[in-house]
Amino acid sequence: MTSETDATRRFFLTRGALGLAATAATAAAASTAKANALNPVAAPDRADPQGAFAGKVVAITGGNSGIGAATAHAFAMAGAQVVITARRDALGRQVEAEIRAKGGAATWMVTDVRDPAQVEAFIAATVSTYGRLDVLFNNAGIFMTPGLIEDIALENFDDMLRTNTYGVFYGMKYAIPVMKAQGSGVIVNMASVAAHRGFPNTAHYNASKHAVAGLTKAGAQLARDNIRVVSISPLAVDTPMLRESFDYQGFTYEAAAPTFVTPRIMDPHEMAEGVMFLASDAATAFNGMDLDATGGQLA
Repeated sequence: MTSETDATRRFFLTRGALGLAATAATAAAASTAKANALNPVAAPDRADPQGAFAGKVVAITGGNSGIGAATAHAFAMAGAQVVITARRDALGRQVEAEIRAKGGAATWMVTDVRDPAQVEAFIAATVSTYGRLDVLFNNAGIFMTPGLIEDIALENFDDMLRTNTYGVFYGMKYAIPVMKAQGSGVIVNMASVAAHRGFPNTAHYNASKHAVAGLTKAGAQLARDNIRVVSISPLAVDTPMLRESFDYQGFTYEAAAPTFVTPRIMDPHEMAEGVMFLASDAATAFNGMDLDATGGQLA
């Protein structure tokens, strides 16, 4: 066998080994990606005073349950001073106590986001207590009884928009001057898959969330004041509101999950991680846009 033949043989053997290694690495990466898609990372259970949001002040509406509560926990575990508000006092106090028990900083107050005076007071109290407002998460929302347009009660449509849309508007209206004065800030609005789809049995919910997407886009111009406005759109997240809706419609998680692109119900902590990303210094190019957190349902 000539030296040229030996060299050729060694070349193909080496390339073959490299190819097998690359294939194995690709398979391992795919396995990890699949695991991450189907098995969300658990939420931290102890606050880190030196975390990514140390020294930041974060205000969250609808912070006593579901995604709002999960986001309050997540920000507090990352070192933020968290101010949470909603209508139900007992639940809010419970979230506040749970965060403090884990070493986090949380302050609770009652606010009805349908009332502009109460929202203004909430923002003012946050700034009065902590001296600034770095992040506002306009999360408060309701999900009314599903029904076709002609069957939706007028008072239900009105309450839906006053909570889901007016509440977001009021939050933006009163937070923006504060953020302009301090020279920075991030506003994250709660949108939904319903901000992008026209589900026939939830027209009132669709309308409220389409409006949130519009408010978010309108806020993009605030970049000139070093303020970013963004939104996040979940699909089906394991919250009391989703469970109530499914119970009313006779759905089950087991029946619904396989119909989604990512075949499971999302976890509130996953949405909290999305909100924190949008609010972080890693997302400086994200402005006036909506983060698709539907697991590919909008693809």
